[in-house]
Amino acid sequence: MRARLNRDVDRDSIKRMKFSGQDREAIRSALLEWFRRNARPLPWRKNGDPYAVWVSEVMLQQTQVAMVIPYYQRFLEALPTVADLARAPLERVLQLWSGLGYYRRACHLHQAAKELVRRFAGAFPRDYELIRSLPGIGDYTARAILSIAFGLPYTLLDGNVARVLARLAALKGNLHQPGFRRAAVAQLQPLLAPQSPGDFNQALMELGQTLCLPRAPQCTACPVRRWCLGYQSGRPQLYPQPRPRRAAESHYLAAAILRHGPRVGMVRGLADGLLDDLWNFPSAFGRSRAEALASLRRKLAGFKSPSLTLRDSIAELRHGITYRSICVHAYSAEVSHPRRQSGLRWFTISSLRQAAISQLARKIAQKVFRIANP
Repeated sequence: MRARLNRDVDRDSIKRMKFSGQDREAIRSALLEWFRRNARPLPWRKNGDPYAVWVSEVMLQQTQVAMVIPYYQRFLEALPTVADLARAPLERVLQLWSGLGYYRRACHLHQAAKELVRRFAGAFPRDYELIRSLPGIGDYTARAILSIAFGLPYTLLDGNVARVLARLAALKGNLHQPGFRRAAVAQLQPLLAPQSPGDFNQALMELGQTLCLPRAPQCTACPVRRWCLGYQSGRPQLYPQPRPRRAAESHYLAAAILRHGPRVGMVRGLADGLLDDLWNFPSAFGRSRAEALASLRRKLAGFKSPSLTLRDSIAELRHGITYRSICVHAYSAEVSHPRRQSGLRWFTISSLRQAAISQLARKIAQKVFRIANP
């Protein structure tokens, strides 16, 4: 049934694609002219350095532009080249990334930099398959580097571009349906400006980010509204259709604030395989507050420290990780004689501001110790 639906999406969408060669050239020209006049002065647009393009594209995955900008600037100031990134300890990379989320991206970035130095003397190859062979670089990121940094004719299809295309050609479906993606790519490829693929791709993204918005598209300012079937329908916001959302799951988390004087004890990872590369307060999940607390007590018992005493809850907050809605209770715990435990590391409270801790740990620290964001 799903395969049939995808075939129907293909057929119905392709029927709507009636742009002539002259139309495509006009759309291309109007879009590029608009971009040259209206492009935001984003820091990664200052030059065509493939390293800068790569870092920005990785940071922008599932993250808003406004949030990325300060992280990007700090990251490039601290690690301005591939070689600098490759030489840096992973702990330093995670410190610079802390608060941006999806930390596996930072680990892959670090691994890929090492590969670039080892295999290509720190320079990006201009070959799709070679770039794709690097850790963490998928189809989209490889295409972004090749088109924006090297001016090669590769198209880019992300959520913003898909929305522009869906409205332009009145495409049915959503980006997560294979049939919709095939129809969008079939429309996008002949539209690509072969002489300026990087500018063209960025122009489509810019249009989706600034004018062709999900709920309130600013059609009167759009440079391609003359050809837009969604605009002509009078209801452009109906394209594309939203992806059905996964229902949020409620979870309870108990976190121990292990203190010894001015220091707090932290461990790598959170629980259930989450946030494995970052430091967190020792924590445990449960289906209820009582179950989470009992699980935390069992975890702390593994430290085999007779001087460890878990006390009352000192903070409560909510946090979201993907589809999980988490109710967090933080409990104070005093350790009079801390032992060196495998996996347990002691941080001074003042150092938490710059440490490679998770966003959840940062929120807990802000609540308990009034630690500000870096």
